[in-house]
Amino acid sequence: MGREVTLQTQTIDKYGRSVAEVISDININLAMVEDGQAFAYRKYLGQCNAKEYLDAEYRASRHRYGVWQQEGGITRPWDFRRGRRGVASTNGRTSPLSSSPSGHNYRCKEIGSYAGVQE
Repeated sequence: MGREVTLQTQTIDKYGRSVAEVISDININLAMVEDGQAFAYRKYLGQCNAKEYLDAEYRASRHRYGVWQQEGGITRPWDFRRGRRGVASTNGRTSPLSSSPSGHNYRCKEIGSYAGVQE
């Protein structure tokens, strides 16, 4: 909080938004991927150090950090937008995801509590 950051713009997306790495004392984008708080968005890795991001994502998945606490990770945002809400992509392969041990996929309005989904 309260630190200066530098945006290293890599490209502009199809909506005219800047795609950038956020740099402070560290590369914040990379740290988020390493901690399982973000995915390495492969579409834009060509402008960055792709190996560094993919290795960070791999380590996060192996240690089951953040989104990787769910087997296979959660649905990637780009898959969600394409309508593949119950599918995760791992190294080009897809696998079904479930939101509960029973395999039932819940909508937000259906979830009363964490415990209720675990049944």
